[in-house]
Amino acid sequence: DFCVGDLNGPVGPAGYSCKKTVTVNDFVYSGLAATGNTSNLIKAAVTPAFSAQFPGVNGLGISIARLDLAVGGVIPMHTHPGASEVLVVIQGTICAGFISSANKVYFKSLNKGDIMVFPQGLLHFQINAGKTQSLAFVSFSSPDPGLQILDFALFASDLPTDIIEETTFLDAAQIKKLKGVLGGT
Repeated sequence: DFCVGDLNGPVGPAGYSCKKTVTVNDFVYSGLAATGNTSNLIKAAVTPAFSAQFPGVNGLGISIARLDLAVGGVIPMHTHPGASEVLVVIQGTICAGFISSANKVYFKSLNKGDIMVFPQGLLHFQINAGKTQSLAFVSFSSPDPGLQILDFALFASDLPTDIIEETTFLDAAQIKKLKGVLGGT
């Protein structure tokens, strides 16, 4: 029926090994009640309930997270290589969208109660488009959806500036500025 993750055991591509003794508490998670800390560069917080935080979803093909966006907050262009995502707006206004593999852009301003889906592996984003704090919950088709944020992959890494320059058409000065902001070398 299920395989509650043993967080003390090894984790592999299929998830955690199964815990031997299971209780009802393994199927309950209370970690999404509190507002996330949005006092950071992107003015956003994502609080995950993936298998590492919520072992009950291990092996079930699902997970969820809380998304808090302060005014001006943004979840930069990113991808989840291991899952599709469904976003449900609970409060505020969020501009959200994705780019298809044919480079067609799909985006819309979403309000309370609106839902948007982001297909697995496609670049997507969320921006607080209103004048108040925004809150959304996002569900994933995997207990561990993975995450790669484009800006951080390029500018918070040790990828050489000349390679970034050639592959993005940005000039070296702009790349060095972005690496300085995001901590890359």
